Amino acid sequence: MPSAVLQRPPQTSTTRPGAPRRTRVLAQAEARWAAAATLAFLLALLLQLTGAPAWVWGPLYAVAYVTGGWEPGWSGLRALREKTLDVDLLMIVAALGAAAIGQVRDGALLIVIFAVSGALEALATARTQDSVRGLLDLAPSTATRLADDGSETTVATADLVVGDTVLVRPGERVGADGRVLDGISEIDQATITGEPLPVTKEPGDEVFAGTLNGTGALRVKVERDADASVLARIVAMVAEASETKAPTQLFIEKVEQRYSVGMVAVTLAVFAIPLVFGADPARSLLRAMTFMIVASPCAVVLATMPPLLSAIANAGRHGVLVKSAVVMERLGQVDTVALDKTGTLTAGTPQLTAIRPLSGSGATEETLLTRAAAAEHGGEHPLARAIVAAARARGLVLPAAGEFTASPGTGVRATVDGTRVAVGAPARLLPDGDPTAAEAGALVTELEEAGHTAVLVLCDGVPAGVLGLADQLRPDAAATVTGLRSLTGRTPTLVTGDNPRAAARLAAAVGITDVRAGLLPQDKVGAVREQEAAGHRVLVVGDGVNDAPALAAAHTGIAMGRAGSDLALETADAVIVRDELTAVPAVIALSRTARRLVVQNLVLASVFLSGLVLWDLIGDLPLPLGVLGHEGSTVVVGLNGLRLLREAAWRRAAQQAR
Repeated sequence: MPSAVLQRPPQTSTTRPGAPRRTRVLAQAEARWAAAATLAFLLALLLQLTGAPAWVWGPLYAVAYVTGGWEPGWSGLRALREKTLDVDLLMIVAALGAAAIGQVRDGALLIVIFAVSGALEALATARTQDSVRGLLDLAPSTATRLADDGSETTVATADLVVGDTVLVRPGERVGADGRVLDGISEIDQATITGEPLPVTKEPGDEVFAGTLNGTGALRVKVERDADASVLARIVAMVAEASETKAPTQLFIEKVEQRYSVGMVAVTLAVFAIPLVFGADPARSLLRAMTFMIVASPCAVVLATMPPLLSAIANAGRHGVLVKSAVVMERLGQVDTVALDKTGTLTAGTPQLTAIRPLSGSGATEETLLTRAAAAEHGGEHPLARAIVAAARARGLVLPAAGEFTASPGTGVRATVDGTRVAVGAPARLLPDGDPTAAEAGALVTELEEAGHTAVLVLCDGVPAGVLGLADQLRPDAAATVTGLRSLTGRTPTLVTGDNPRAAARLAAAVGITDVRAGLLPQDKVGAVREQEAAGHRVLVVGDGVNDAPALAAAHTGIAMGRAGSDLALETADAVIVRDELTAVPAVIALSRTARRLVVQNLVLASVFLSGLVLWDLIGDLPLPLGVLGHEGSTVVVGLNGLRLLREAAWRRAAQQAR
């Protein structure tokens, strides 16, 4: 990845923090050339098949050659000047060779395949750079620095140094990693830790750059420079993990180089050697061009692409966006899976799960929920929205509340039907010395040990009951874990930034035994690399900004699409568009089927290619028969690969993943 993506772009008045900066498809030159080549090829093919004269469709094929082939051809010529020969240039030469002996359509198709592949690669690179730039915008460009005398100065966050004190007002994003000196507030730090709920921050607590402050004001002492913040390290880790995939590409280039050099050398030999012994030049040229056609790896290319592209199309119809054929192939290689918790195994939003009135309060479940929801109706906290939503789902009528006040880290207070109601954190609301405090405390402990977030409700200063809220497990989570275990032979690992108690409760519900909780983004990367160091190919499934480094570091990454962050969606190799978790094991099974078809096709293509090449070198292969054998093998492997377009292929994959 170019280093430029790690630099903050200039901010303008139209830039919204965290907004995606998506490169348009046709903004890429490669995409425009590929589109032109594809359109020209399709028009020419249509005209040719309908019997139009050659002077009508011939120029259109020429347009496909030029628009789709000039860029890889020029790139190949530049590589040739550096004494390297790649397959792109070889494809151009093979296409021109096909045209020279009348096989214009075959050559144009080869050109189009390579042009489209190059365009997709360029677009994927651009979109990843866009998302990284969007992540950098999460951190504010300015902060309010406090002097020793209490005066305030607005400075660039890049100019903050360790030891500075900054003021973070309500609704602002934290400008630097640091520790709270004064104030109480709730911080939404899902971008860093993935926690579904805002976290109360008090003096002594750590805060991170880019996280969103709630309703309280905080004075924060800076503990890390801007380029060393957790957010900046996330960006760096995404770039670093992407670079670690380069050795595979280097191996592919070595194979391309050897094949290209070998094919060119043999083609020249087939033409030149007979001339030495007095053969007819025209006959030698025909034989060399026949060799060029039969040795052209069209069948090999189609042996690989149709199964993978068909699998991609089939997966897309079922809500799984696989970004490339390479990704589809890699999905079938995974043998270990790491799952995020919030937003992946769970819905990512809290819901009311328990209503516990105190025995002596006289309140029923309905009255307790009604009063709590009425008091919380004016609140903006996610827990408040969950309580109100639960009351409405039960059809409860909420009376008007007056004298509403909200205290950061404590809760809300309001008057409901003449009763003063307080709803909030038990640790702050439990009255000292009240005889009901012990019973309320026991209920709070019971709910928290079960992995719920406990909310205390007071009526006129006396505890009336406790509400339990929790992030809800997706209904297909357990089935997904079972399917992944069946496919890989290993139970998935849970990697989450949430607290260990909540993580353990969820893991037990879905059958996961390896739980790693309280992880920051770099810890998730460490967990992935630990598995890969043990020889495993790891698939990471996540949805948040905090998952992006692990998604990039893993052998393959899948992001949840509906609530996934821009960076996670762009960094991941595949996206579950409909958030159906069972699609994860299904697409792995489909990938394995595609890889089996690739192997079948490669064997078939190799047999045809080697047989025709040997025939041409040892015997006298007629050109029409050579073209028939070459085209026949191409059609056979192509049709074999297209089998995965059928609906039955996905159904079989889903059954294998159970």
